[in-house]
Amino acid sequence: MRAFIASSIGVTCAAVLALPLAVPAGAAPDTRTVPAESAGPVDVPGSTQSLPMWTLSAPSGRSTGDPTRAAAPEQGLPEREVHPFSLVGVVWDDANAELHGTVQVRTRATGTGAWSDWQDLETHNAEHSADPGTAERDSGTVRGSTAPLWVGDSDAVAVRVRPEAPDPQDRTGYAVPLPTGLRLELVDPGKDPQQLPATDTGTAVAAAGAVSAAGAQAATTADGHTAFLSPSVLPALSKARSEAQGEAEAGLAPGAQPYIGPRPRIVTRKGWGADEKLRERKFVYTSKVKAAFIHHSATGNNYKCSQAPSVLRGIYRYHVKSSGWRDIGYNFAVDKCGNIYEGRAGGVTKAVLGAHTLGFNANSMGIAVLGTFTKSNPPAAAVNAVAKLTAWKLGLFGANPRGKVTLVSGGSNKYKKGKKVKLNVISGHRDGFATECPGARLYKKLGSARTSSAKLQGR
Repeated sequence: MRAFIASSIGVTCAAVLALPLAVPAGAAPDTRTVPAESAGPVDVPGSTQSLPMWTLSAPSGRSTGDPTRAAAPEQGLPEREVHPFSLVGVVWDDANAELHGTVQVRTRATGTGAWSDWQDLETHNAEHSADPGTAERDSGTVRGSTAPLWVGDSDAVAVRVRPEAPDPQDRTGYAVPLPTGLRLELVDPGKDPQQLPATDTGTAVAAAGAVSAAGAQAATTADGHTAFLSPSVLPALSKARSEAQGEAEAGLAPGAQPYIGPRPRIVTRKGWGADEKLRERKFVYTSKVKAAFIHHSATGNNYKCSQAPSVLRGIYRYHVKSSGWRDIGYNFAVDKCGNIYEGRAGGVTKAVLGAHTLGFNANSMGIAVLGTFTKSNPPAAAVNAVAKLTAWKLGLFGANPRGKVTLVSGGSNKYKKGKKVKLNVISGHRDGFATECPGARLYKKLGSARTSSAKLQGR
């Protein structure tokens, strides 16, 4: 399911997918075919449009400050109408190639026809991905990608990718080339799942059966057989119940102090509408969860909390269909209202191997706070949710949120492969990889999150 392929229905000409509103002088018309997914059956939510870029006619007046050293040309697409979408990103062929430059998009809001200003996309440069040497990373389907940006309902777009100007100290006069195969990815996350009947809500658990640690609800069918239904929400549990459940799963000795925080309410993949046909069927696990890496999704803050499931579906589709990953990269997500969501499939209590912190995915979990917190403060509700989630999940594996842990690097731009690195049990993405993530404002809140998490564990 990871492969980036055209729909089985076929490929569609770019002229049909997207009608140019304006073409720069001297630019050749786009006659290349564009692999695109069909909207498909109505029960399959969402779709992706993938548009190849071309070299624009001029570098938008940029100057290197030296008349003998011309700025490298941009790549992009002029303003064009497209099928409706809500999330946008840029990908390229080689996951190991870094994009040295800036990526900006403009979008037109559906209904109002108003165009946005140019908005920056965060160039990830491989910082979020599976570790080198893993089956997911070496599958041959993984691509380089920017962070996706949530723009809301839109029906037209323009994109420009500007390479960095040549280094004045580099007398060759050449800028670092842009990666090959640049494509604009436009994601329609699909409609929200319909409201589930009362028999699938947390209030019916006691009557229908117990919700297991993996989230399966036992119920008796009309013919007397036992069925297991995946609930939309795992209800919060008391500390006593969470500890009893954790002791049973972890095999702790009777009477041992488990230090497990109360399980918070978690919206499951079914609850946010994950299309399970997108991801790979198998699950991959690591031995323990020794640490939590906190991220921001860099998708922007212009979403309502009621739209968070749509944002998640957009990220999920972008990670799998556009970036070539086996599933969404994060193990959990938190919105700005403090709602917690299950991320990568495999069981919320399990040590599911994610693709969130290059070099340190093994024996850790990734939690993404939906938003961008480089210059904006994260809401207190989101920080509190991080504390609640880590108190419970880290507690299941005996980890102290205020403690330190030694992890072995799988290889990153900060630590070479095999290096033993001492980190906080609750760390920011930047602690394992040279990046701005999770944003300076969110990173400053991790100390209070550690303290609150430990208190919830009873430490």
